[in-house]
Amino acid sequence: MTATVTPMVSVEGLVKVRSQSESVFELHVPRFTVLPGQMVAVVGESGCGKSTLLDILALVMVPTRVALFRIDPGGGPAWDVAALWEREDEGALARLRRDSFGYVLQTGGLLPFLSVRGNICLPGRLKGAEISAGRLEALSRRLGIEGCLERMPLSLSIGQRQRVAILRALAHRPRLLLADEPTAAVDKTRARTIMEDMRHLAVDEGVAVVVVTHDLDLVMDRADLAYTFETEQIGGQTTRSVCRPLAEASP
Repeated sequence: MTATVTPMVSVEGLVKVRSQSESVFELHVPRFTVLPGQMVAVVGESGCGKSTLLDILALVMVPTRVALFRIDPGGGPAWDVAALWEREDEGALARLRRDSFGYVLQTGGLLPFLSVRGNICLPGRLKGAEISAGRLEALSRRLGIEGCLERMPLSLSIGQRQRVAILRALAHRPRLLLADEPTAAVDKTRARTIMEDMRHLAVDEGVAVVVVTHDLDLVMDRADLAYTFETEQIGGQTTRSVCRPLAEASP
């Protein structure tokens, strides 16, 4: 009998309403789940709500309403994020982000005044847990940047900077890795390699990975599950976008 795996991220009944002038955008997420060791892709064109969803998952944007939002990093009780938002517990939200999250930006987001090694070690220092030299060396070899650790970010290629960003996001052992268009600035060959790296690291580290991308072909053979968006105009001024698993979306 197969053991049931507890989701690391569980979301139900999420709605975010955003207004600008007379235009209204509504994002609806009936259900969104990510398991440990799973890579989930969030795929859609510009304006569909994928960046809004990622900001909510990163706990930097509060939904208009949500029935369930739970994060279970393992090794302790799950976090009822909906309850933290309701009581505006910014301290607890900050601790959850610091201790359990890793984040990869489109452009890497490396600090130019720190070496590659300094950039990678920074999240661990903020967490109060130094990254061991053995782990740093092993991950840097795996990602092919072992010769770059003492260099400055501006001396690296775009592909190297993205690999450093991935290593920085993983080195402090997060439980949830969020990647926002991490291959947007590289060519197709490097993009595939970066996605493969994240996929294998997710499995090996037991990390839940959420990747936002506009490129469905890039993730279809690599992601365990893909979500997409069904968008429609309602009443002329309102756009409604519903996030569903790709298999459930309308053709």
